[in-house]
Amino acid sequence: MAKILVVDDSSTVRDEVAGFLKNSGLDVATAVDGKDGLARLKADPGIRLVISDVNMPNMDGLTMVEKIRGELGNAGVNVIMLTTESSPSMKERGKAAGIRGWIVKPFKGDAVLESLRKLAA
Repeated sequence: MAKILVVDDSSTVRDEVAGFLKNSGLDVATAVDGKDGLARLKADPGIRLVISDVNMPNMDGLTMVEKIRGELGNAGVNVIMLTTESSPSMKERGKAAGIRGWIVKPFKGDAVLESLRKLAA
């Protein structure tokens, strides 16, 4: 069972983030968009942290979080957005959905590793 789910439609970003976390000793799964992310969360109750992009095809990251909280009723999983988006309205929507943090790309793993470890525990 994975502890962290990385959701991003960019295989480059997804592989970079997942690879860094795996090399840091963490259990990681990946998903290609919000729809895939929801399916993986349903299948793996061990996931404690989701790191997601906002803008993705099929289902964006914010909609995915709203469905995690609503349809899945999962308030226990922590969610961090990893995105190029920084608009106040998007951040407000994310905050309302229960997002724990907002990281602006590019991903700087060393700077956030300890915080991610705590959120995945």
